[in-house]
Amino acid sequence: MPGRSAGGEQHRPEYEYYPSQWVEPYLDRRRQNGFALYEALGIDRRDLQRREQQMLRNYSFFDAPVGLLVTLDRRLNTGSYMDLGMFIQNILVTARGQGLHSCAQAAFAPFHAVVRRHLPLCEDTQAPENCLLTERQPVEEFASFHGFDTAAERVC
Repeated sequence: MPGRSAGGEQHRPEYEYYPSQWVEPYLDRRRQNGFALYEALGIDRRDLQRREQQMLRNYSFFDAPVGLLVTLDRRLNTGSYMDLGMFIQNILVTARGQGLHSCAQAAFAPFHAVVRRHLPLCEDTQAPENCLLTERQPVEEFASFHGFDTAAERVC
């Protein structure tokens, strides 16, 4: 993935993730988090080369053994972004519950066209395989619930 120094500025996300202008209290919070991160990494704020190297680690998933790219059908709207966010959060919480750390990030968003060239993300919504509704197994066949006194207490 190209970084800022390698023509990355030519790439634009399909949607705006961050505000076009930061306002308080978010601007200060963002700065404080950034300062704390670079301090923890031993990177001086003025060391642009090391900051760039650290930013580029996004594209190797910070050396994690697994990276997930999550997509959303372009025909869907705002509510689906919220649903997808909750789905992603559940993946992150479940991973942590299994002793795994995770890091949700938006770094790939500007590179959607590059990702689409390398991954089989189909745009053909009329293709038969994109209309197939697969059979679903009952939850009880693949999951168990512990700590509930009665089935009525379960929230599905």
